[in-house]
Amino acid sequence: MANMLSVRNLKIGATTYPPGENPKDIEIVHGISFDLERGKVLGLIGESGAGKSTIGLAALAYGRGGVRITGGEVLLDGEDILKAGKKGIRQIRGARVCYVAQSAAAAFNPAHKLGDQVIEATLEHGLMTRDEAHERALYLFKILGLPDPENFGDRFPHQVSGGQLQRAMTAMALCSNPELIVFDEPTTALDVTTQIDVLAAIKNAIEETGTAALYITHDLAVVAQISDDIMVLRHGETVEYGSVQQIIENPQQDYTRALISVRQTKQREARDQTNALLSVDNISASYGNGFKVLHDVSLHVPRGQTLAVVGESGSGKSTLARVITGLLPPTGGTITFGDEILPRHRKKRSRDHLRRIQLIYQMADTAMNPRQTVGQIIGRPLTFYFGLRGKKRTARVQELLDEIEMGAGFYDRYPAELSGGQKQRVAIARALAAEPELILCDEPTSALDPLVAEGILDLLMRLQAETKVSYLFITHDIAIVRAIADSVAVMLQGKLVDFGPRSSVLSPPFDDYTDLLLKSVPEMELGWLEKVLSNRRMESAGN
Repeated sequence: MANMLSVRNLKIGATTYPPGENPKDIEIVHGISFDLERGKVLGLIGESGAGKSTIGLAALAYGRGGVRITGGEVLLDGEDILKAGKKGIRQIRGARVCYVAQSAAAAFNPAHKLGDQVIEATLEHGLMTRDEAHERALYLFKILGLPDPENFGDRFPHQVSGGQLQRAMTAMALCSNPELIVFDEPTTALDVTTQIDVLAAIKNAIEETGTAALYITHDLAVVAQISDDIMVLRHGETVEYGSVQQIIENPQQDYTRALISVRQTKQREARDQTNALLSVDNISASYGNGFKVLHDVSLHVPRGQTLAVVGESGSGKSTLARVITGLLPPTGGTITFGDEILPRHRKKRSRDHLRRIQLIYQMADTAMNPRQTVGQIIGRPLTFYFGLRGKKRTARVQELLDEIEMGAGFYDRYPAELSGGQKQRVAIARALAAEPELILCDEPTSALDPLVAEGILDLLMRLQAETKVSYLFITHDIAIVRAIADSVAVMLQGKLVDFGPRSSVLSPPFDDYTDLLLKSVPEMELGWLEKVLSNRRMESAGN
């Protein structure tokens, strides 16, 4: 079969502007080549900065954020689109090649109905009449499994869920019947239960329409379910390129093997989980409008151990953390820390209460002052809680930097000069500076690449072994739960569904929701998605 897309010796450059120095031209993609047949899917996988999205956007002859294509060919059905000129490229984008972004919520216009936005590019290119485009959109809503497809297009973006919005964006990309779609991490921000539905919908739509696709992700288990071939990228270069079966079952490179082996190790579960540091008893909470978000939640965190709180978005996980820290006063119930009942509101808690419970946020970017250096960020709690200043404070900051495996060389750096993993390590050091007994970890690895996230988890486990700190670890990643948790709490719609030792909660028999959650976690297994969907069909049929 003839190749629909052929990329030959693709080189992409950018200009950097180092402080106090002249601008420098650098190359960020170094001579990448691959082929893609009609109706096939090529997965591009690698860590942040590997060049995945940059290469994917090159298929639209586009360079984002000052990036420019400096060499090579991008052949779409034999035509080099890099030589098509501005008018030719405008005719290609949105018609022959389409793009599905990671965040559909940010990509849709909140002021327009979904149906109008789905057909907009198709009408703009004059590919169909309005009636034909509406019929095409209706067909796509059906094959993508969207609810009430006849009326779905009349809704606005805020009136549908994240998973539905992601599928609507896939419908928008498919509407013009393109030859190629670039999927840029379309399920990364979704819960596992939603992710499996979106993956199934994308795979079915590709098979139904016969379009080709580039699927960009950093999750090898996800890309294994939807791709025919996989290209592993690192630092703008090809590490390994082959069929899904070859990459998964017989990887040739150490980096690929490391990606496959992520989180295959397990923390040994603590036997005695009765010595509670934190006890939450019948906690309920509401937001300002009286909407109840937590319903009589009871659980405890054992001393020196890790409780994983798991559930989909909106289940109340982060709200529970806000209640524990006093940021959201509960409407009922009690929180016992050590031997004393904590005041409900943060303002009524002592400085020592605040010191003993620390929080690590999901997005280290937004949790740090960009105008402060690493030394200032970590040093602030040292001054606030212990009164350390001058040389004593500097020495303690350097000790903490050593503890998080970064070293004193980072003391004067700003957050913008750090990688995602380094920022999260600084956030951990800031929490440790207060010498807490409990750290609430609110999805601290969800925005990180697998290998970087693995390093953060290893660091947290080492620090726990050394300091006996307890963790309440919020996540929707069951693989993390299996790797680090001693006990597990499963939440759904503000209620506690299950709670107990890891071995008990993650072993059958399960309640219905825990069973769905566990079955929705992508596995590094060929045909896993088809098997799960087949089992779902059998269960829905009553077998």
